[in-house]
Amino acid sequence: MISINTYAPVDMTAYAIVQINITNPEDYKEYLTQVTPIVEKYGGEYIVRGGKFEVMLGSWDYERTVVVKFPSYDVAMNWYHSEEYAPVKKIREDNSEGNLIIVEGK
Repeated sequence: MISINTYAPVDMTAYAIVQINITNPEDYKEYLTQVTPIVEKYGGEYIVRGGKFEVMLGSWDYERTVVVKFPSYDVAMNWYHSEEYAPVKKIREDNSEGNLIIVEGK
C-alpha cells in the first residue's frame, strides 16, 4: 500500500526578534519614526515593542526587546534586505547595539 501525504505546505509566520541597547537616544528617535511604515508595508505587526520585563533565567543584557510578526519567513527576509529599510537600518545600527534574528514560528 502506498501512503500519500496530502499535507500542503503553507508559509509559516516569521518573527524578527531584536534585543537592543540604545546608545544615542536622540538620533534613535528618527529610526522609530521611519521604521513603522516600512514594517507595515511588508505586513509586519509589532507584538512586543519595549515594555516592562523581568529576567527569569540567565542574563539579559539588553534594555529593550522588540518582536515583529511577519506573514512568512520570505516576507521578513525581504523586509530586512529591502532598499526601503537599508537607510533606516543604518540609523538603528549607528545609534544602538544588539542582536536581531528572524525565525519561523506559528
